[in-house]
Amino acid sequence: MESKLIIIRGNSGSGKTTTAKSLQNHLGHGTLLVSQDAVRREMLKVHDREGNLSIDLIRQIAEYGKDKCEFVIVEGILYKNRYGEMLNNLIQFYNQKTFTYYFDLPFEETVKRHNSSSKKMEFGEDSLRAWWNPQDYLGVDGEMILTYDRSQNDVLKLILNQLQK
Repeated sequence: MESKLIIIRGNSGSGKTTTAKSLQNHLGHGTLLVSQDAVRREMLKVHDREGNLSIDLIRQIAEYGKDKCEFVIVEGILYKNRYGEMLNNLIQFYNQKTFTYYFDLPFEETVKRHNSSSKKMEFGEDSLRAWWNPQDYLGVDGEMILTYDRSQNDVLKLILNQLQK
């Protein structure tokens, strides 16, 4: 089995987690979802700082999925300056069988999406602003920039169509 790696990145509130979970549900059993928030906040309880423990654990979990799972999804804010080297190493590890997406939305749109999510009670607009890092592209071949004019359903269809090729 040749595994495919799907990387979904973007600012908080952009729709990454919703998209990743929908994609996992659609792709079915054996699809590994590696969520930055789950690894960093729930498993390790570490702050998102340079060199934090979650970087290596995300890599290890994603590497584990290669040749065991048809699809491995890595999703999170995943700032390029902290996670870029690890993500580029994963792309190489997956022999370029990688699909990379970045949600590039205006700040106001991320606030709107956040306020309609279950996380709205966990943190607010001040936190969103503090974490805001616009146009944080990885700059890898084939990176797809997803803009606010695409609905969640459009994004899901786009990714599924690309995986078929």
